[in-house]
Amino acid sequence: MSKVDIKQLHFTTNSLEHCVLIDIPKIKDHRGNLAVVENDILPFNMQRVYYLFDVPAGAYRGGHAHKEHLAFVIAISGSFQVVLDDGKQKKIILLNRPDQGLLIPTGIWRELQDFSHGSVCMVISSHKFSEEDYIRDYEKFRLLKANH
Repeated sequence: MSKVDIKQLHFTTNSLEHCVLIDIPKIKDHRGNLAVVENDILPFNMQRVYYLFDVPAGAYRGGHAHKEHLAFVIAISGSFQVVLDDGKQKKIILLNRPDQGLLIPTGIWRELQDFSHGSVCMVISSHKFSEEDYIRDYEKFRLLKANH
């Protein structure tokens, strides 16, 4: 996968084509594999890492977009679906590999659904937490995208 140009990642112009799967370098070993995420595979510098665990099977999470925050989402264990929406179209991506992550730029509505039992969702983010960066109302999101 070619590196995504960070200059293309703008709230108003982002579309589902900017949501890309990125392979994470893996070191194979019979004792267990090692996957390494460093800044050189991401189009942003990491500022925060958080993860969801003990999510009940079949549960739903998310339901928001970001104004500035870029996210790299990885299924560390198990699987879940990421529903992506750019205000014009929707797409569902299954994450089920710990050596692959999904880059979600700004201006993309995201929802997580259909978690498998024991799944762990890790997110590497471009920004520290700021409630002002979140758009949590879908209709507000659609209006912001439509007005640009």
